[in-house]
Amino acid sequence: MKSKSLDFRQIEWWVVTMAFLSIFLFNLFGFRPDSYISSSFQIFQFVARLIIPVVLYLSFHLVHMVLIPKYQLTKKPVPIVIYTVLITGASLFTSAIFGYQAELISSPFPTFYLGVVGIYASYLISSFVLEQALTPPKLKDFQVYNLVRLGFIYLFTILFLIQILPVSNNGPLITLGIIVPGLFFLGIYQYYLVYQNQLNGKTKSSRWFKWGLLGLILFGFFAASIDNNQEMVAVVGVGFVAFLALILQPLTSLIFKKYDSFVGKISVLTNQVDQGNASFDFLRSQINPHFLFNALNTLYASALIENADKTSDGIQKLGDMMRFMLHENQLPSIPLSREIDYLRNYLDLQMLRFGSQANLEVDIQINESQCIGEIAPMLIIPFVENAFKHGISAKEKSWIRLNLRCMAGSVHLDLVNSVHPEKPTSEKSREESGIGLENVKKRLELLYPNQHQLNIIANDSDFFVHLSVQLTHS
Repeated sequence: MKSKSLDFRQIEWWVVTMAFLSIFLFNLFGFRPDSYISSSFQIFQFVARLIIPVVLYLSFHLVHMVLIPKYQLTKKPVPIVIYTVLITGASLFTSAIFGYQAELISSPFPTFYLGVVGIYASYLISSFVLEQALTPPKLKDFQVYNLVRLGFIYLFTILFLIQILPVSNNGPLITLGIIVPGLFFLGIYQYYLVYQNQLNGKTKSSRWFKWGLLGLILFGFFAASIDNNQEMVAVVGVGFVAFLALILQPLTSLIFKKYDSFVGKISVLTNQVDQGNASFDFLRSQINPHFLFNALNTLYASALIENADKTSDGIQKLGDMMRFMLHENQLPSIPLSREIDYLRNYLDLQMLRFGSQANLEVDIQINESQCIGEIAPMLIIPFVENAFKHGISAKEKSWIRLNLRCMAGSVHLDLVNSVHPEKPTSEKSREESGIGLENVKKRLELLYPNQHQLNIIANDSDFFVHLSVQLTHS
């Protein structure tokens, strides 16, 4: 629902198909003539009520499911326009002949047909506007767009049912406009106010909502019975409330239990798959440390022989980082002190590289006095890598400020760096940060649900990250 747009062409086809099917069935059984006493005109009128919806539906199917997709594929408008005009003309002629001859409309021109075409055209225009206004990058995901467009589909379906009343009856409109929304509302009400309260142990609240709704419905029927002076309305109300209490509500509760059980199993399997994929991406994103580790030993020995103290120190720190990547990085959790050691080595190497840069201000504050506990490896360093990757410019003033501390059994990272969106081409070839921030977000959601807080704020000059993670104890 969030990550991509729904397949609205299929949804639209199914909704319109159900609408036309309801029109056809209501016409078939609602206007069916008596074969013994009906005149030939009544039979013709009955046939016209069946033919006109079928013709309209076939026209919709050809235009919506054949011609429009073909135009989107070929981008050749002329043949599509010609076919659309031919289909529209044929369906208009058929609707006019049968509608007027069957006295379903008062004039030779079927104005209801013009209304139907106008509603369809309005929906296409509205869909295009919604797609331009509510999809990424205008919004961060597709959730709002999907919900709003589903609402538009329902709204235009109701308008269509109103427009086609001259050749139908109120049945489809009542069904889709009142009964279906009513059942939808009852389902939402039952799930969130009755079932969820009962599931959470709030039995009293659940009963209040359950019997309160039934009492309100019964009161409505009794009020209608008194207002119209018809006892049968009250009897129908009692029967309807009994149906809700004895059949519908227990049935929906059973369905909700099965649904929750199914969703729970899917959620567990999805988390397992996502965690496996995240681990796979995490491993795949790393460089192979084995050959580098061997090479580093050779370089370290050479640097000592040449009395290159800075070089040997840097190689030693890089070697420690490679040992971390090779061994502890594969564990589900490590002592936070080891993660901080890795972070310090990384910072020392970066300062060896950028420390002499005059326009760079780096402020590092790490207080690990209360950092007792364990954490999943490589959760902190990607944010620091990102800061060095995007926060340093060779020409413009740059800054990186890092504050790491532990409080109340959790580790807190505050990190802010300068932003340089328009870097010169020569600076765009910096090394990639180990794993992407999106991957880290996914790992945090999988490994620390409701046990972490991640806030990222970006503007034209600063990129700010606040991360807090609850530590575990072995």
